[in-house]
Amino acid sequence: MIYLNGEYMPLEEARIPVLDRGFIFGDGIYEYVPVFDRVPFRMGEHYQRLVKSLAAVKIPNPFDEAVFFAVVRKLVAEHPSENQGVYVHITRGVAPRDHSFPRNISPTVFIMSNALALPTAEQIENGLAVSVREDIRWLRCDIKSISLLGHCMLRTEATEEGSAEVILVRNGYLTEASASNVLVVKDGTVLCPPKDNLILPGISYEVVLELLREHGFIHAVRPVTEAELRSAEEVWLTSSTKDVLAATRMDGKAVGTGRPGPLFARIRPLFSALKARLKETHV
Repeated sequence: MIYLNGEYMPLEEARIPVLDRGFIFGDGIYEYVPVFDRVPFRMGEHYQRLVKSLAAVKIPNPFDEAVFFAVVRKLVAEHPSENQGVYVHITRGVAPRDHSFPRNISPTVFIMSNALALPTAEQIENGLAVSVREDIRWLRCDIKSISLLGHCMLRTEATEEGSAEVILVRNGYLTEASASNVLVVKDGTVLCPPKDNLILPGISYEVVLELLREHGFIHAVRPVTEAELRSAEEVWLTSSTKDVLAATRMDGKAVGTGRPGPLFARIRPLFSALKARLKETHV
């Protein structure tokens, strides 16, 4: 069961015109809401990020918050999996092909939910292998655009090398990964790249920042150099599908000891406990 332009239907019945600007130009935005034990995780924050991305590209918001929540919850209820990922895809709509934004057209709204694969015990215990690449994407990475060709190119290169993720640097500074935010531990301090136009404002990244503050981790939100990334004692990846995972090999070399570090061993259980509390309160 999916949602398309106000209707619920089987995925196989969904149809979108070929002149939809999402198909022609990649003119649209998306959002992704993780669902754990049938409870959407921080749905309000995900909705607010959706609103900001829509406003940034001047697509009218088709939902108020209550309607958005209702659609997500209905799709979650219809899906058989306990853990899900709700994908929200909104394009500018259908119009004759022209680069300028057309006026007075209705957005195309597509939402579906799929089973969510949680991090495995092996990934948590041993960490992930990553590659590092120059960030070739556009300069508005704070907008959750459906135009992900740069991400796909970089991630494919990393996959062909046997890496699970690709970490990106631009002009000598860490930005993020293709589908994750990145934090590093250097000299016992957790370094967190500041949110700007080059980084997606990750919801899980914000959760980690909250936990760092609440539990007394030494940390700093500031630009992180590529040299600090490559010499870090620990490297963490955060995202809706990873929570927080350690990167333990980078470009074929060990990160720190080559095992998840002591600060990761503290932060990961705190993140898991926070999710468990949300399940109990259904927030």
